[in-house]
Amino acid sequence: MEEKDQKQQTKNSTTTSAVKPDKGHHPEKPSANRQSSEKSSDTNEVVIEIKHLKKSFGSKDVLKDINLTVRRGENVVVLGKSGQGKSVTIQCIVGMLMPDGGTLKVFGEEVCDLNEKELKELRIKIGFLFQSGALYDSMTVRENLEFPLTRVLKLKDQAEIDKRVKEVLEGVGLADAADKMPSDLSGGMRKRAGLARTLIVHPEIMLYDEPTTGLDPITSREISELILSMQKKYKTTSIIITHDMECARITSDRVVIMNDGEYIEEGTFDGLQKSKNELVKSFFKDIS
Repeated sequence: MEEKDQKQQTKNSTTTSAVKPDKGHHPEKPSANRQSSEKSSDTNEVVIEIKHLKKSFGSKDVLKDINLTVRRGENVVVLGKSGQGKSVTIQCIVGMLMPDGGTLKVFGEEVCDLNEKELKELRIKIGFLFQSGALYDSMTVRENLEFPLTRVLKLKDQAEIDKRVKEVLEGVGLADAADKMPSDLSGGMRKRAGLARTLIVHPEIMLYDEPTTGLDPITSREISELILSMQKKYKTTSIIITHDMECARITSDRVVIMNDGEYIEEGTFDGLQKSKNELVKSFFKDIS
């Protein structure tokens, strides 16, 4: 990806757009706790509430009727076959795409009702980790991390900036990589650096778009465990788009299955393995 495109991705994750509500009611399903006692939601506060969300591209209906409630401190994994539009919903949450119908509330605010200033303030609270990591190739890792601090948070105190950079790099295991260029990093290191740049502004919500794509199984597991440890450290709420079943097992409080523009079933990772739905069962057929 060229640097111009990378900068546009970063700009998009911190600026623009809206959702048009339509009326309707969809019964809210109870959320399930993650299997581990250490993986539990902090409260029952709803931070993301989506009802009857719709999005089409030309004649193709990608989101037909998306309904999802995410509570503070919860990790929700979205599973679905390739080409199902799994990433479209999270792009709508940050305003990179404009839905055609439905309602989308974040922190109780209807996204379509926010003005430009309010929308920018909302996006500061939301971190979006792109598949590529979206690092600026012409900047060192340190400079990539300093960029959102100075441009988004408008920090001027270099001591505070240095403190945040050091803390987040240590957290993702890249303490010795601050002065390296992105081209000098392995795929796993780029993912870590991208995660560090997203977390450095202390977002309340994290959106992950295929965080383990292109990584070997060992590195994928390390990134999945890092997502979990960073959630516990920064108390974030997360939506994780993935087709990596091990990532889903490690990170999820709750898993939702997407098919044909809708979420057709949800539950814990272990619970969904017992599903009688043939499509749901197909995701778990190779899980021992």
